[in-house]
Amino acid sequence: MPALLRFTDKGIYCPSGGFYIDPWRGVDRAVITHAHSDHARWGSKHYLAHKHSEPILRLRLGADIILQTLDYNQTIFMNGVQVSLHPAGHIIGSAQVRVEYKGEVWVVSGDYKLENDHTCPPFEPVTCNTFISESTFGLPVYRWKTQGQIFNDINHWWAHNKAQNKTSVLLAYSLGKAQRVLHGLDKSIGSIYAHTATYNVQQALISFGLPLYDVKQWTPAVSKGDASMIVAPSSVLNSPWLNRFEPYAVGVCSGWMRVRGAQRRQNADAGFALSDHADWDGLLTAIKATGASKVFITHGYQSVFSRYLNEVGIESEEVITEYGDEANEDAEVPV
Repeated sequence: MPALLRFTDKGIYCPSGGFYIDPWRGVDRAVITHAHSDHARWGSKHYLAHKHSEPILRLRLGADIILQTLDYNQTIFMNGVQVSLHPAGHIIGSAQVRVEYKGEVWVVSGDYKLENDHTCPPFEPVTCNTFISESTFGLPVYRWKTQGQIFNDINHWWAHNKAQNKTSVLLAYSLGKAQRVLHGLDKSIGSIYAHTATYNVQQALISFGLPLYDVKQWTPAVSKGDASMIVAPSSVLNSPWLNRFEPYAVGVCSGWMRVRGAQRRQNADAGFALSDHADWDGLLTAIKATGASKVFITHGYQSVFSRYLNEVGIESEEVITEYGDEANEDAEVPV
């Protein structure tokens, strides 16, 4: 029997349903797991996504795109193929795509993490025959501290900087990580501002009705002494924009900070391994929870991770895709 989903030069394709999942070329029908630019690309005629992805998809791809939205666990049929979206826990609006046809079930995870970040519903394992998983951090070295521990570190760093009359500039990509950071910062330490790119995304989500922190936008009119914490995208690193905050300290929020030397290469004062992707243990936990008899591993350390799965008795195969990782998720965010 032909595979329910196929890997093509345009993306993951469902021949029976006539749709693609996160295509990297323009297609007639695209089902989108989340609104990061490597998974949601311009040029398709029709889009389907979770309802909370709508404000960012319209901000990024155009207000007039033809977009159908679903809630989690809501089912539709596309040419007789059953499609539903389920929490991925990656960012606001992120979803796993469950596809069922003639008793066969595939799940495309998109990007996911297991720890509840309190900005979106946490990952829910979906039973399936075949699971397509990311492996952005598919090496044993990538094991995260708890979210509470990381935010204790961040807030301690911020308070220390403030005591030295330094502005804290915390780098976090504008969609996903910034919402999580703004939620976790201790507001009693001082004033919080957002770079324009971060502010625009936050306001788009708030205007859509999501209960997020209503951060102030940083502008040149803000007095230097009042700028205690600024959340900004990584694109500001080593830019003239930073010089106006002297003296300042830069912190980077990224899973890559787990590896020694990454902070130095970023020319940052502090690194916090806060990731919106599953770590090594999270990937293994999620995959086992699906009960899948076959797993396809995409972007990241797919070769190493796929080989490990086969060694422990989980049939696995690596797939080369055009999806990205934490390093490029600020791409194409409007400023």
